[in-house]
Amino acid sequence: MGLLGRAVSLRWGLVRSLGIDSNPRLLSTLSSLSRFQSTIPILSSRSYSTVNTFRNNTLYNSPQKTHKDLESPARTFAAAAAAQSFDVDVPHMGESITEATIIEWSKKIGDAVKEDEIICQLETDKVTVDVRAPRAGTLSEVLAAEGETVYVGNLLARMSEGGAASPASDAASTSAPPKEETEAKPETPAEPAFPAPDEQKPEPVPVEKTLNLAQSGERRVQITRMRRRIAERLKDAQNTAAMLTTFNEVDMSSLMDLRSEFKDQFLKKHGVKLGFMSAFVKASATALIEQPEVNAIIDGTDIVYRDYVDISVAVSTATGLVVPVLRGCENMSFAQIEKTINGLGERARAGQLSIDEMQGGTFTISNGGVFGSLLSTPILNMPQSAILGMHIIQKRPVVVNDKIEIRPMMYLALSYDHRLIDGREAVSFLRRVKTLVEDPRRLLLDVDT
Repeated sequence: MGLLGRAVSLRWGLVRSLGIDSNPRLLSTLSSLSRFQSTIPILSSRSYSTVNTFRNNTLYNSPQKTHKDLESPARTFAAAAAAQSFDVDVPHMGESITEATIIEWSKKIGDAVKEDEIICQLETDKVTVDVRAPRAGTLSEVLAAEGETVYVGNLLARMSEGGAASPASDAASTSAPPKEETEAKPETPAEPAFPAPDEQKPEPVPVEKTLNLAQSGERRVQITRMRRRIAERLKDAQNTAAMLTTFNEVDMSSLMDLRSEFKDQFLKKHGVKLGFMSAFVKASATALIEQPEVNAIIDGTDIVYRDYVDISVAVSTATGLVVPVLRGCENMSFAQIEKTINGLGERARAGQLSIDEMQGGTFTISNGGVFGSLLSTPILNMPQSAILGMHIIQKRPVVVNDKIEIRPMMYLALSYDHRLIDGREAVSFLRRVKTLVEDPRRLLLDVDT
């Protein structure tokens, strides 16, 4: 097919899109052009211009279709051809996460969206993921509603470049002219001010509704995906591990004195407050290196020992409990630990944690003391084999050098998997943590005596 044939074919597609293919005169003209192209092997620029002029004079000046009739479809066709649409897919959210639930659409159809702007939020088993626009454009189509489950790689929405898109229903409603009322509405006779005596009806006697106390004050909401996952993991830990908990108590006097003496200098130099978590993380890392069974896991018929210490720190958020991981704790200083915990805590409460920041921990520390817990038995964070529970600090009478003194005391709880860890290793681990926290100089100097 020559150049003229391809041009005529393109004109046919344009005519159909403009809705004028029903015009017999235009159909005959285009048919003549199609037969005419077979007699001209090569179309010169001059003849191509002549065909364009003939098409413009014939099509757009046809008495069958006025310019006004063609203007709106032509603009629609041109806008559709100019606008380039692109897809927004469910992003990759981690190795172990394949699905998520749509929490909220931040943008509606027709809204203009900037590049990297959030268009919707997905809730996974562990975190909330923001779906951002790959580039600027207009949200033209939403393919999944709020509350639906979507899978990684699925199509979430379509966007178009250029101006704001308008729904088809709005276009139809604006293009159709309002119909004039040609028929007069029949007049309804006015009702009499007072009904006839025989038409008067007695007023119904009001019946008092009985309050159902069993149904009052109840509401039913759907459980979130994160809460379902937390429930599954906790129950899985109970069903899988042979959990046992051992307890001890630690005298916090020396650590509190150290904190009171150096907290201002620590804050001034490092830009973060000196808390108690850094001492417990450092003490746990030291004890884990000395007791490798507590840092190990069971994998099928094998025991996997880790020569590194990645400690998960439980953080309570509005949507549930998350456990971001501090990596390489055995090589971190007090300041590095406090900075990392502070940063992860802020990101967790803001819902900005990534999946990678919560995977791969070898041991967990949970501080229920911030909520006032005096004593508890924490549940394992599978597949880990142990978890340390911290509690509230309370002044209690204790015996020190055969004398009763008032000391700030904290109960410690270590839950462990008895399939892997024997009582001796568990008790020895907890006593080692107690010893290091009660005399933090040993942590700072890395000595045992």
